[in-house]
Amino acid sequence: MTSHIRTALVIGGGIAGSTVAMALQRAGIEATVHEAYHVTADGIGGGLSLAPNGVGALDAIGAGDVIRRVGTPMRGTVLHTADGDLLGEITLPADLPPSRFVWRGDLYRALYDEARARGIRTEHGKRLVAAEDTGDGVIARFHDGSQAGADILVGTDGIRSTVRPLIDPAAPQPQYAGLLGFAAQLADTGLPGTDGKLHVSYGPGGSFGHLVHADGSGGWFINLPHPQPLTLAGARQTPKEQWLDTLRRAFADQCAPAADLLGRTDPADLLITGPLETMPPVPTWSRGRMILVGDAVHAASPSSGQGASQAIESSVQLARCLRDLPYDAAFTAYESLRRARVERIIALAARTNASKASPQARGARDLKPEPLDWQFTYRIDWDAPVTAATGADRNAA
Repeated sequence: MTSHIRTALVIGGGIAGSTVAMALQRAGIEATVHEAYHVTADGIGGGLSLAPNGVGALDAIGAGDVIRRVGTPMRGTVLHTADGDLLGEITLPADLPPSRFVWRGDLYRALYDEARARGIRTEHGKRLVAAEDTGDGVIARFHDGSQAGADILVGTDGIRSTVRPLIDPAAPQPQYAGLLGFAAQLADTGLPGTDGKLHVSYGPGGSFGHLVHADGSGGWFINLPHPQPLTLAGARQTPKEQWLDTLRRAFADQCAPAADLLGRTDPADLLITGPLETMPPVPTWSRGRMILVGDAVHAASPSSGQGASQAIESSVQLARCLRDLPYDAAFTAYESLRRARVERIIALAARTNASKASPQARGARDLKPEPLDWQFTYRIDWDAPVTAATGADRNAA
């Protein structure tokens, strides 16, 4: 062990917060999570897929069974036009295990509980307002007047990160993709199972995705073009009944079986997941003893299918670097391992969003989907030592 880091403050208690805390613990670093909200985030968020690379990153820290317990196997995504014609299919390499479809709230809770079972403490109601790098540590100050100190501070506080502007006041802000997200779980879809595949259809009213399990339960999601930016809070000011009527009109005669599934959806079960946003490339990932992980620094739109997987990968790679190197060299090695890969994934998702939101760009969807094996085959060798000479991530290309 060449690292002198023994303690860490993790700011943000979401998926990345719990994962980075567990990864740091495995690297011999005691991490405490500080979450702004007083309550846990149970039941918040739509569905997501954790790709084989994300599951593999959890396996690297002994947490892969967490997602296997709460997620269902998913072998690919089938793309359709609004009329049902096949555009193409994104499949996994045959030698890889399946992705796992999971509702974000379930994944959050499973990781939260696993971290707690490993003795990791999460303190709620701790909204960060300032942080001071003292040279030999970091002191975080919270809105309730309390403070905490540690050797380093890791910002995992999401796309609207408080830590990001503390590191770089000129850091970019998230960009609205011109789409609002909606989703719902259904106990009975009335449809046969989709054989572990997500089906996504693209039409003038937006994109519609659905997945049906063998027992007929499942769920759907919609990316609805909406030129005017809305915050999540702003979108939720509109009654769910009104949003559901809007969605039913938009998909009344396109993207089957959208109309049927929307008809089966109770307004109370509608999830308003809010604006789709991405982060432009963030020039500065760290300053002094503070570093960013996950959506705080490389937020990929849900269109990427890789947002959670990339946050988990980055959490594990940061812990490896801090295990083997002094913090300044570790931060450099971590960015070198991660930047090219995550920025390529973000750029690809941004092109997908543009084709969803702009009628002028929709012809791009008629192209065969780009091969994505490079995303899925990425593997982290936890036991491999990290050195100061660690170069650019060879798995990014």
